Amino acid sequence: MTTVLITGVGAIMGYGLLRSMRAAAPQVRLVGSDIYPDAVGQAWCDVFEKAPLTASTGYLDWLLDLIDRQRVDLVIPGIEQDVQRLSDGRDRLVASRCRFAINGALLVDLSRDKWAMHQALLAVQDSSRIPSYLSGDFASLSARLGLPFILKPRRSYASKGLLRISDAAEFARHGKLLGEHLLAQPLVGSDDEEFTVGVFGDGEGRVCASISMQRRLAPDGSTAKAWIRKHASLDDTVKRLCAHFKPLGPTNLQFRRDGTDWKLLEINPRVSSTTSIRTAFGYNEAAMSLGFFLHGKLPVQPRIMDGFAVRFIEDYVVHDRDHF
Repeated sequence: MTTVLITGVGAIMGYGLLRSMRAAAPQVRLVGSDIYPDAVGQAWCDVFEKAPLTASTGYLDWLLDLIDRQRVDLVIPGIEQDVQRLSDGRDRLVASRCRFAINGALLVDLSRDKWAMHQALLAVQDSSRIPSYLSGDFASLSARLGLPFILKPRRSYASKGLLRISDAAEFARHGKLLGEHLLAQPLVGSDDEEFTVGVFGDGEGRVCASISMQRRLAPDGSTAKAWIRKHASLDDTVKRLCAHFKPLGPTNLQFRRDGTDWKLLEINPRVSSTTSIRTAFGYNEAAMSLGFFLHGKLPVQPRIMDGFAVRFIEDYVVHDRDHF
């Protein structure tokens, strides 16, 4: 029996992966892990294991022991931190009995720092690059970028910590972090012109499958509403970026449309937090990862259904006990 471990199953990406894998491959034995003993994802896995913090010194030892004990064949990280830790631990993991659904090391490293990604785009003069700055005062930055402009954490995801700067007083409160912690960018497009694109890369620059959605964000930076959208110019931009960065497996690209241009917000070298939505429209990243990383089978483009999705709070209730 094939056993798949999905980490971070208390988070939307982790339990979305569990549910997507269960829908596509009900015969697979699912092991879930999370740092919280009451993580809701254990409701959809066969075995649950409490995990240590990803950043802890003993994390890889714990993971390798879990893989041996549960006879795990494939590990799919379900949170951003695990993607990075598994990527950093490749040398230790290579001797393990199982496979790991991890993107290429270069792309994982670039994705950690938005300034590094900006520099990579600048080096090839890609038109999707958003001009970015690590220094400047309010007067010089507002002259270059217009008002409002953005201060964005160099190392974050899901729009976490993003600040819109409209005046000198607001800049004074945060500008001291410009450089090591923050970068400055113009505000491109509008909140209604944000798009998320999922691709499955072959590691050589080719896009095997993709799905694109226009989205509206919730306050926490996750996708609250999504519409299936198809734009030939966006497809061309994605193919060009993938030919350069050569993603391996599930990869998520975020854009804003600025007039007729597509501006890259970030590349996330992992399954998306919208994976359950994508599955509902015919694009199952969990099943693709199982086929590719475990069996070497590249996915083909699935038929994407049209439609619209909205997220809402749902309850999981247990009546006969006070625990999972």
